[in-house]
Amino acid sequence: MRITKFLALVALVAVVSSCKTTAQSKHAPKKLLAVSVTAAFRHTSIPNLERMLGEMGTNSGEYTVDYIQQPPEPSGRRPGPNATQEEKDAYAAAQLKFRTALTNELLQLAPANLKNYDGVVFVSTTGELPIPDQQGFLDWIKAGHAFIGIHAASDTFHRWPGYLEMLGGEFDHHGQQLSVDCLNQDTNNPATASLPPVWTIAQEEVYQFKNYDATKVHELLIMDKRPEGSRAPGHYAVSWCKSYGTGRVFYTSIGHREDLIELDPNLPNRRNSVDAAKLYRAHVMGGIEWALGIKK
Repeated sequence: MRITKFLALVALVAVVSSCKTTAQSKHAPKKLLAVSVTAAFRHTSIPNLERMLGEMGTNSGEYTVDYIQQPPEPSGRRPGPNATQEEKDAYAAAQLKFRTALTNELLQLAPANLKNYDGVVFVSTTGELPIPDQQGFLDWIKAGHAFIGIHAASDTFHRWPGYLEMLGGEFDHHGQQLSVDCLNQDTNNPATASLPPVWTIAQEEVYQFKNYDATKVHELLIMDKRPEGSRAPGHYAVSWCKSYGTGRVFYTSIGHREDLIELDPNLPNRRNSVDAAKLYRAHVMGGIEWALGIKK
């Protein structure tokens, strides 16, 4: 009898231990590397997006996030035609120092460091960034990792066809900020499951794209009318996802305005409601979860 009770106790401990190990494994956070450096236009909403990513990771426990951030930029304007040689040399030296610092910061995107991460987020990056190994970066995504692009990530690497093919589209232009109706194309995808069939955004900077083929991506949000001018009927992408090798890519063009990111009801110049910001966060969070394979 005692032996039977002892064996039952051992079995119970084993089951509890197994369940605990499984739970810990299930909830082990993924690791993200958020890149917010820019070589061209810099959005004022970048710090808001960085803060949002950190808050969502902490609140969900699903991921941690490290940052590759902009080094201090040189002060002063480009010397005019009447500038002295000393002023021109000082400006050139300051630009070289900044470029060197930017290059050193982006060394974190080398494959040797990327092996420590499950995914990379491009947070409104712009321009031709001096990353150390372009093909190595693409190969890392193809090998089963996540790429998440927010807003101006599509306004990055216009001279790198491999990046644009990986992303699925390239920024072409935008007009004035305006209200748009985003049509939800997949209510089951984690990135759009929390959104209504028609998500009306009161005010946002709306991108239009080139080198975009809807048949090569899985569309999540679109517009069925031109987002500027005549508002004529058409097909305009807003957000999509796709496979890339065994990796996953999620992109959303939304994320220009601070009031679509921040939950503070007293945020100055708020045009979008707090509820709209909650929906935007759910959209990005779901995209991250899908790209990381946390949700399908």
